[in-house]
Amino acid sequence: MKRKKAKKKETKLNTTVSDLFIIGGGVNGCGVARDAAGRGLSVVVAEMNDLGSATSSSSTKLFHGGLRYLEFFEFRLVREALKEREVLLKAMPHISWPMRFILPLDKSQRFETSTPASKLLNTIFPFYKNRRPAWLIRVGLFLYDLMGGRTILPGTSRLDLSGAVEGRPLKKKYQKAFEYSDCWVEDSRLVVLNAKDAARLGAKIHVNTKVISANRENGLWRVETRNLVTGKREVHLSKVLINAGGPWVSNLLLNVLRVNSSEKVRLVRGSHIVVPKMWSHEKSYFFQGDDGRIIFAIPYETDFTLIGTTDIDHSELDAKPKCTEFEKNYLINFANQYFESALKVEDIVWTYSGVRPLQDTSEGSATSVTRDYSIKVNCEHNAPLVNVFGGKITTYRKLAESVMDKVGLYFPQIPGPWTAEAHLPGGNFPVNGLADLINDLRKDYPFLSQKWAERLVKGYGREARVMLGSVRNEDELGVNFGASLTQKEVEWLIKEEFATSAEDILWRRTKLGLRLSDIQVKTLQEWMYNQKLVTL
Repeated sequence: MKRKKAKKKETKLNTTVSDLFIIGGGVNGCGVARDAAGRGLSVVVAEMNDLGSATSSSSTKLFHGGLRYLEFFEFRLVREALKEREVLLKAMPHISWPMRFILPLDKSQRFETSTPASKLLNTIFPFYKNRRPAWLIRVGLFLYDLMGGRTILPGTSRLDLSGAVEGRPLKKKYQKAFEYSDCWVEDSRLVVLNAKDAARLGAKIHVNTKVISANRENGLWRVETRNLVTGKREVHLSKVLINAGGPWVSNLLLNVLRVNSSEKVRLVRGSHIVVPKMWSHEKSYFFQGDDGRIIFAIPYETDFTLIGTTDIDHSELDAKPKCTEFEKNYLINFANQYFESALKVEDIVWTYSGVRPLQDTSEGSATSVTRDYSIKVNCEHNAPLVNVFGGKITTYRKLAESVMDKVGLYFPQIPGPWTAEAHLPGGNFPVNGLADLINDLRKDYPFLSQKWAERLVKGYGREARVMLGSVRNEDELGVNFGASLTQKEVEWLIKEEFATSAEDILWRRTKLGLRLSDIQVKTLQEWMYNQKLVTL
């Protein structure tokens, strides 16, 4: 099943002039929309597919400073990201929570040879021969703790793996480790909740809506869009245009906006694999490879382990990123350097890949390209265009504030930053209040199992109660599509969270695609078809 085929229709002209028109419904576009709408600006967002359907739902799902970026001396980026961890954690404790990482130590671990830290160390201590010594890792972790301004997350500690539960999944040669803190985040829900809050504040969110032209006319932007499901065409007028197209940012500049720019993005594919659960504790692993790269192994969706990521240049913009056989084998072989029980490619139950639109500032390896962002303004003919290049999920809120600093020059009356103290929808409870929220939900809805209630609270927070409403038993939730997904929840996702397809629901609003059978997926698709949302 697929979305309805678009039909050609007459173009509708919207005579209302918005303050901002945002191209791109990823984390940056939706973050800017929320921030701007909260400052009183009128905002329109156009996303050509589903919200967060490209890069923003294909991350390693971490709010982290980026320990390895210290080797590239990216101190500003790391400091900003580290400080953001706890700001974001407090804003969304239902979809983000603290996570401890085990970093096993081995004398053979090496730098990527192109890093500034590697070059400096090889100059001072040439006998290390690109090895990454334990003392240097400890210095990096000391800086990581020092720069982060922690009040919630515990600091780094040493760990003896020989007698610890954390050492059981690992090969016996790994006897020592460091343990440090970062945060998990449900990345695709982060995008949707920013869009939902933006809509609550007055923004208009259009999914499946492609910008097909944008021109400056009489000091305004004239933007024409086409809904890829219905074929509906509209013309929007806006004072400022924000290009937050992610991987398509340069393509939009060249082929749609027809604006020359020296800024470019480098498309880097990151692929992940999901395998059955490999250990019983809730901590994650940070593995260093003999090629200088790193990967994570993370507990995932209760019954699985997430392993990634790769860094490979992606040349074809319109080619859907896929985890190649090479990448599968690379990740399996990398992980098998550490795990006692060897993984096989046949163990993989799911893969996903995303293309990161990184600033094209380096001719080195894909791994070496900066994850920092750049905001550029073009103000020809008194119609400002703000272009967003690069960025990482942890700094999306600060990126949005940086965009608003530029936008504020054209709207001097708007108030200042506000999102640092604001909860995302459903997140208005303490960071340590998740268990209490789950228990309270089960008391009020006793037909919910522990696992079911936990899934709902970790998806919707306090809004889980709003979604369930006055239902008294499971039958009142309507059709059960499997794995605790019910008609009540699907209707909520359509009405409140912009979902228009089974894929939107099973792989972005939730990860229940890991659990539903082909027959159950078909049942959901057919039900949504009967609601006139998809077509065969």
